[in-house]
Amino acid sequence: MRGNFLTGERPAKPTPSEQAPSQPTAGDNHRKRGMSQRSLRVWSIVHRWTSLICTAFMLLLCLTGLPLVFGHELDVVLGDAIEAPELPAAQANARATYDQILAAALKQHLGHVPQYMIWEPDEPLLPVIVTAPRADTPPDDTLSTVVDGRTAQALGLPPGKGSLKFVLLKLHVDMFAGLAGKLFLGAMGVMFLAAVVSGVVVYMPFWRKVGLGRVRLKKKRRIVWLDWHNALGMLTLVWAIIVGGTGSINTLADLLLEAWRNDQLAQMLAPYHGKPPMVASASVDDAVKVARGVAPEMIPSFVAFPGTRFSSPHHYTVFMRGDGILTTRMLRPVLIDASTGALTDSRELPWYLKLLLGSQPLHFGDFGGMPLKIFWAAFDVLTIVVLGSGLYLWLTRHNKRKRGASA
Repeated sequence: MRGNFLTGERPAKPTPSEQAPSQPTAGDNHRKRGMSQRSLRVWSIVHRWTSLICTAFMLLLCLTGLPLVFGHELDVVLGDAIEAPELPAAQANARATYDQILAAALKQHLGHVPQYMIWEPDEPLLPVIVTAPRADTPPDDTLSTVVDGRTAQALGLPPGKGSLKFVLLKLHVDMFAGLAGKLFLGAMGVMFLAAVVSGVVVYMPFWRKVGLGRVRLKKKRRIVWLDWHNALGMLTLVWAIIVGGTGSINTLADLLLEAWRNDQLAQMLAPYHGKPPMVASASVDDAVKVARGVAPEMIPSFVAFPGTRFSSPHHYTVFMRGDGILTTRMLRPVLIDASTGALTDSRELPWYLKLLLGSQPLHFGDFGGMPLKIFWAAFDVLTIVVLGSGLYLWLTRHNKRKRGASA
């Protein structure tokens, strides 16, 4: 009977001898088997409907996520990459000050104020300066400038809203629907995890009977597709759970960051509550130097300037990050008084932000260089096959019923 849920094959009718109890407890065993069949049927229904609900959106995420795995390489192919120019040997070790870098970016956009100075882990000598007409300008209305960290020469603007990479990223993150889109995709991620777990439960009887990953190539086409669906699903099981789970966590980023701003950040800024805004006079270099002293084992990730979302009208917030493979995204905020350059406060992030930031390398697969990117891309493609084959099995279910009726 168990094979019925996996292959669609009709079980042979039991003979009278098979129906007759051979022991006094056979009736109890039959009831236990019946309960097992009912449980398996419930799991099968869960797998079917969670899969149907999330498949289209999981395909969207896999298809958009695949090129994003090779984000830098995509920029190079499209001609959008900004590379550091070659310098004479005498200037190879030159480093501009952070204040010089900031001034170079502001010179490109007169009337703008700085919002963020960002150092990407894979391009530490090409800081990105985010500027806008106001410190509280929404992210969609800001401009970014890449500056050579050795010479303080502005190199240009990274790919903007019209670029292919931007479109892929927006589709992948929120489908151009903002927070609602993120939360919806997070719910689809939970559905996907339920589909994966229930799929394993439904597959287990077949696994016990004929072995893990077996594909019956001599059977009918639909059964072959089913076997490939199951085999590839088991092959990608761990990867799918990791990427699906971390992706769902990342959809909560806006809510978790807002919770941190209203809780821990508000506590650190409490002594400045009610004070009038001031003009930043402290050096960015001095602020980063103080932050390095607070977290000497970490390196700068980005600076939030006064008045932005992650600072206050009175502070620079220097976010320091880990220097290890899996700690690159683990941050520690250091608040520096923007008028005096003195340390205000610094605390470890709460557990929920550590969970969020710690999950990101496992989702993006960007901590192991090109070999890991290829591995991530390969499992992305295999997951697309699993999703597509599941959709095929659903769409061809009527053909199976018609063949059964004609037989």
